[in-house]
Amino acid sequence: MNALVEQFLDYLSLERGLSANTRAAYGDDLTRFVHFLERKGVKSFNMVDRKHLLDYLMAEKERGLRVNSISRRLVAIKIFFRYLQHESLLVRNVAEVMDSPKLWKVLPEVMSLKEVERMLEVPLGDDNPSIRDKALLELMYATGLRVSEAAELKLEDIHFDEGYIRCLGKGSKVRIVPFGDKARICLQRYLADARPAYARDKPVRHVFLTYRGKNFSRKGIWKLIKSYARKAGIKRRVSPHTMRHSFASHLLANGAPLRVIQEMLGHADIATTQIYTHVDQGRLKSVHEKFHPRA
Repeated sequence: MNALVEQFLDYLSLERGLSANTRAAYGDDLTRFVHFLERKGVKSFNMVDRKHLLDYLMAEKERGLRVNSISRRLVAIKIFFRYLQHESLLVRNVAEVMDSPKLWKVLPEVMSLKEVERMLEVPLGDDNPSIRDKALLELMYATGLRVSEAAELKLEDIHFDEGYIRCLGKGSKVRIVPFGDKARICLQRYLADARPAYARDKPVRHVFLTYRGKNFSRKGIWKLIKSYARKAGIKRRVSPHTMRHSFASHLLANGAPLRVIQEMLGHADIATTQIYTHVDQGRLKSVHEKFHPRA
């Protein structure tokens, strides 16, 4: 079964031209599904019935996976089974008739300003890892970068004089995102004092480097952020995307126009950005109490 998954992933890359990140996402989803089937004694995709799919989705739900992630898992299976059927490798496609779990409009997880400040204060040492991690955290909160964008950021993308970074986002779209003094100070200190020790005179252009002198992977940044959130005593689940959500929500709470936030986040559709208008419920309540005549 794993061999068929690899064959499908190669098809996505070579025939469909999907990005490495998309390929990796499909690979992760399908690998988890295969492991589940193997634990159930299923040795062929032709043995899979509707109950296997339902049991798998329920197991993912019980594992704490959110509804939109469960739906993505099912979409990956549907596309994969459709491919197997097209290649005459699947006799009966039981996934085709299954409805995706209902996708509610999920509000993004957001840290409070105090939680963000606590987290940013954790890496305060004068050692190279603390200087680097402080710069990374400050820049991600200052700009709302996606984790892949932070991992791929190059030295030539930083423009200190103008106070912005040049970011290559989804769909290879370039956007300009400003950053403030705190991020600038931490970033300049990292580039001057810590990064040379990681680069070791190698001609690497990525900004954030590991101790091996290579750029961080998305997973590496995810682990780093999770670790600092735990050290800061934050109980909620924190990921790079939480930092991005917090960046947008805090801007909105302080009066930034939605269109400007949309541009900085790199959202193609304003509807995607509008979800943040639902997040700061406390602010909405205070506005209502202040201005409504019968509040």
